[in-house]
Amino acid sequence: MGQTKKFAIIPLMLCFFAMGFVDLVGIASNYVKEDLQLNDSTANIFPSLVFFWFLIFSVPTGMLMNKIGRKKTVMLSLVVTIVSLFIPLFGNNFAIMLTAFSLLGIGNALMQTSLNPLVATVMGGGNLASTLTFGQFIKAIASFLAPYLAMWGATHAIPSFGYDWRVLFLIYLVVGIISALFLGVTPIEEEKNDGKASTFVECFKLLKTPIVLLSFFGIMCHVGIDVGTNTTAPKILMERLGMTLNDAAFATSLYFIFRTVGCLTGSFFLRVLSNRTFFVISVIMMALSMAGLFVGTEKWLLYTAIALVGYGNSNIFSICFAQAITSMPQKQNEVSGLMIMGLFGGTIFPLLMGFASDAIGQSGAVIVMAVGVVYLFTYIKQIKN
Repeated sequence: MGQTKKFAIIPLMLCFFAMGFVDLVGIASNYVKEDLQLNDSTANIFPSLVFFWFLIFSVPTGMLMNKIGRKKTVMLSLVVTIVSLFIPLFGNNFAIMLTAFSLLGIGNALMQTSLNPLVATVMGGGNLASTLTFGQFIKAIASFLAPYLAMWGATHAIPSFGYDWRVLFLIYLVVGIISALFLGVTPIEEEKNDGKASTFVECFKLLKTPIVLLSFFGIMCHVGIDVGTNTTAPKILMERLGMTLNDAAFATSLYFIFRTVGCLTGSFFLRVLSNRTFFVISVIMMALSMAGLFVGTEKWLLYTAIALVGYGNSNIFSICFAQAITSMPQKQNEVSGLMIMGLFGGTIFPLLMGFASDAIGQSGAVIVMAVGVVYLFTYIKQIKN
């Protein structure tokens, strides 16, 4: 790898940090629910809306990369993300938050589809799963900081802001601008795509390839469990332990702390263990977590369960993504678009969990996530070492 490419990885890792902004939706939806006095089904529209746009924009983004290149597509994603973070500074009503979360989802769909292939371009091959896992580690730092920043804003007076959890958007707005400027001045050489650009139909035909389709469902389950835990963990603590939202928000941070640790250690374990072995260990941890979240009524048990799902779910995306994208090296942009479309699971799971929790309490939401864990067990046999 040349010196230019070595330095290019730094702004790309900063972009992974910006990619983590999307995970603020979990704690933000809880604060919006409290501010606007919403029920679970209505409040869960916010995380569902964020991930709905992955269904719409992921495949077109894969096609867009073929036309304008990967770096320009990442730059576009950062611009949309910056706008989404700017809007909530003007107010906290339903329409404003709906618009902001929609743009956050669109920007993140663009970024997740284009950033992973851009990293592959800069790294020039190598162990893709472990490299992407390190990027997920950087992303997870932004994810677990979000609840702390929201809690800090809600409990500390800030000049011209007062006590307001929305200071979170202001802080991430500044970081987003820095990320865009840094990437913009970094030269990255991309291979020219001399082949004919794929059509929508040709992109979706790739789902006929079993590993692509099954990896797509695997990513749906990963993101559904990720957003589901992010959103539901504080509600479980509030329901069973009588905590306030500010106290229960620690559950979201705990999840992301262990996801961060999982990403950091996973980038090592994926080099010394087979992908399949580490995947099995991860899914077993998630299964134990679902059991703990379903029956747990004590703080230590619930915290242990949240930590287990945080660590277990931390490397699922990287492994599924790498399995799919390496299976079709000539169609990486298109396969990337399809895989990121799988993040639509972040829409389906919270909606189902909202209805289930309104019906039978937060245990209903855990049952919905457990279905995703069962699917991941069936995916194990697809993983090549």
